[in-house]
Amino acid sequence: MSIYESVQKRTFLGYATDAALLLGKQIELAISRRGMSREELAERAGISTDTLREIEKGGMTVAVGLVFEVAALVGVCLFEPDKRILALQIELAQCKLCLISKDIKGNGDVDDNF
Repeated sequence: MSIYESVQKRTFLGYATDAALLLGKQIELAISRRGMSREELAERAGISTDTLREIEKGGMTVAVGLVFEVAALVGVCLFEPDKRILALQIELAQCKLCLISKDIKGNGDVDDNF
């Protein structure tokens, strides 16, 4: 069995598939509002029109980077539209991850003397 076949048979959570479908529909609406052709968008994104159709249908096997790129090209807001605030949110998340890592890693000893 190829890697592609195993990915095709994978089961996804309903919440994840609903989210992908919602994003796909938002992209489809944005394409329509902009009066953009699917061929033009696919060319700008560097993808095939078949891949674009998969994105619009909420296809779960399309690379997340491609989906984000298409969303950005048609103006679908994924997170914070202000790049400065987005950068601060990324930095804050990174700081939290650093703190969590230090708490979890420790030196291997467990302090259970409460």
